[in-house]
Amino acid sequence: MKISTILDQIDLGSVALPEFQRGYVWNRDQVKQLMMSLYRHYPVGGLLVWVTKTESANARGDGDLAPGSVKLLLDGQQRMTSLYGIIRGNPPKFFDGNAQSFTGLYFHLDDEVFEFYLPMKMKDNPLWISVTELMQIGAGEAIKRIVANPELNENLSTYINRLNAIDNIKNIDLHIEEVAGEDKTVDIVVDIFNLVNSGGTKLSKGDLVLAKICAEWPEARDEMKKRLSKWKHAGFNFKLEWFLRNINTILTGEALFSALKDVNVKTFKDGLEQAEYAIDTLLNMISSRLGLDHDRVLGSRYSLPLLSRYLMQRGGKLADYKERDKILYWYVHTFLWGRYAGSTESYLNQDLAQIENIEGGLDRLINLLRQNRGDLKLHASDFRGWSKGARFYPLLYMMTRAWKAKDWETGIDLSGHLLGKLSSLQVHHIFPKALLYKHDYKMADVNAIANFTFLTQSTNLQISDRDPLNYLEEFAEKQPGAVESHWIPMDRNLWKVENYLGFLEARRELLAKAANEFLDSLYAGDIPEKEKVVPEFEPVEIVVPGGVISEQEEELILEVNDWVVEQGLPEGEIIYELVDGNTGEPLAVLDLAWPNGLQEGLSQPVSLLIDEGRETEEAANKAGYLFFTDVDSFKNYVMTEILAMI
Repeated sequence: MKISTILDQIDLGSVALPEFQRGYVWNRDQVKQLMMSLYRHYPVGGLLVWVTKTESANARGDGDLAPGSVKLLLDGQQRMTSLYGIIRGNPPKFFDGNAQSFTGLYFHLDDEVFEFYLPMKMKDNPLWISVTELMQIGAGEAIKRIVANPELNENLSTYINRLNAIDNIKNIDLHIEEVAGEDKTVDIVVDIFNLVNSGGTKLSKGDLVLAKICAEWPEARDEMKKRLSKWKHAGFNFKLEWFLRNINTILTGEALFSALKDVNVKTFKDGLEQAEYAIDTLLNMISSRLGLDHDRVLGSRYSLPLLSRYLMQRGGKLADYKERDKILYWYVHTFLWGRYAGSTESYLNQDLAQIENIEGGLDRLINLLRQNRGDLKLHASDFRGWSKGARFYPLLYMMTRAWKAKDWETGIDLSGHLLGKLSSLQVHHIFPKALLYKHDYKMADVNAIANFTFLTQSTNLQISDRDPLNYLEEFAEKQPGAVESHWIPMDRNLWKVENYLGFLEARRELLAKAANEFLDSLYAGDIPEKEKVVPEFEPVEIVVPGGVISEQEEELILEVNDWVVEQGLPEGEIIYELVDGNTGEPLAVLDLAWPNGLQEGLSQPVSLLIDEGRETEEAANKAGYLFFTDVDSFKNYVMTEILAMI
């Protein structure tokens, strides 16, 4: 069937897109390659459609379907959407994606190349022809225009042939393979779709499962997005696949999405409601009891699918505060030791097996962590990490909130303040960075976790970059007990800049002691952790490079992430922990990262690294990331390589 005829059938509603298809994901390079192949009459593959009755067809978009039967595109969506956008000048009604990927395509009459419009390069240059305009006015009218231009007369016959070749793309025949028959159920068709697309734009395992659900319940994806939007408004950014993982564990007790293959729509709807309830309950529990009330301090989000399963096995209600606190004890240790930082599904399945028999399940989970760690006691050396990307940063924030540390200026508890974009609680460097750099301390020491605390915005601004030897004494006199509530060593000699390393060691001891006391209080209160046998060797200090080190840097990263979303691209992972896939050990912390690329599955992993050292850049490069060290170069990459708008 001719391309022009297929486009006409899309307009008539005779060809449409099934609901279970993902949106448009091609980039401009793929669009240019398609057009060049058609221009040269290279094969571009046929289409696969599912012929089904209109009354039973679940199609994307709000366009009317043709009466009788409709052909739903199983293979060829990206190609036909691109051609529709170029030839018609606007997207089809079923479109869901970034229209910039096919808008503004031009052809150079001499060089025979397709490029997207660049004003400085193409404006007032008659050799550059708008492909969309040519398709709409036809080759005849386009030829009249170049005939009327004396500058083009020398190669007139060549240009005429090239214009005709582009216009004739509309008349190229594409083979259409049809899947039809009463025996072609939705499940069979989705299986065909998965097989056909296995070598092209890959869908995630979650996408494939959701495809089957959406085939029978078209609103499933939108219903899930409503919940995600609710949590985002509350400060927690979750991905659709993560939500699906919670539904999966609740319904099947399994981590692998394949376990959902036989779940019917009614059961899935029930699981969605249960997962929403469980996640709401867990977030409230974690926020109120631990003070972890924001996305950037919510560690170990992949422990929540297990906790969702546990909670719903309990009928949605825990026995008492002791059970609640034991759950939180396990949860904190999962993010401290990166339980789900490596092979998420395998560890999650291992842990789900521990709670299959709910009685004693929490103790088995905790014992499994002990087996992996040797014990669960914290030591001063554990706080040797640096930057806000370290796993112990959420712990410090949690301790500030849960232990009711006090603001130094006002003396009020900090538990009522929030960490976030518009909140009043801010990170404070106890020893100012400028002071430490002036005395030749290294970045890892300057931005050590033990040099961080949290204060209200007004107090933080009041202190500014003053010497702690002066301002700590003032606050100690003004608000007795407030300075100590932040686990600050009260030996005044340690407040001197020349003794800064001694200050860090002393504060690490205080932080470890306080953290153990709090965690022990969570773990059944009166059952202390067993003493660890002292090793014959000193623990190795592991410093993970990278991470956010200031409020200004954090604000900049948030602004860049918002800008990316405004371009119609997926938001990145803020303070992304890069881990060894085999061991789960952290390798580096990336300020802002897209592990699957800015066009997921189609472009390489990308990260933005602000004021990072060579170690972080090397770790990102080794992991296959394209990284940028300044915002301007990153934005230029997005505009030129991803959106091709410059």
